[in-house]
Amino acid sequence: MAKERTQSGKLGEWSRLNASVQANSADLPYLETLQSKLAALQAQGVDLTKEQGALRASKQEKSQALQAVIAEGSRLATLLRSAVKQHYGPGSEKLAEFGVQPFRGRKVKPAAGPAPEAPHTPPAGTAQ
Repeated sequence: MAKERTQSGKLGEWSRLNASVQANSADLPYLETLQSKLAALQAQGVDLTKEQGALRASKQEKSQALQAVIAEGSRLATLLRSAVKQHYGPGSEKLAEFGVQPFRGRKVKPAAGPAPEAPHTPPAGTAQ
C-alpha cells in the first residue's frame, strides 16, 4: 500500500485505520486510547480543512474586490492627473508635485551637415 502524502489523503487513511481498529476492538482493547486520540485529531483535521477551504474562497473574493478597487482607482487617478495638467498647463513645473512629467519641449537633434557625396565614376563605355 502506498504511503499517503497529501493532507486529505492522510485524513482519509486515519479514518480507515480508526474504523478498522474500532471493528476489531475486542482483539485490541489496549489500543482504545490511541484510537480515540487519532479519531479526535482526524476530526480536528477535517474541521481545519473545511475552514481552510472557506478562507480560500474568502481570499478569492477579497482578491477580486481588490482588483476592482485598483482598476477604479487607476481610472480616477488618471482623470485627476489630467485635470491637474489642464489646470496648471502642460509645461508647468508644478505638475512634478503631482507626479506628472511637465512638457519641457523636444530635444533638438544636432543639425546634420550635407551628406558626403560618393566619388563620381564615369559610366562604363565612355571615355574621358
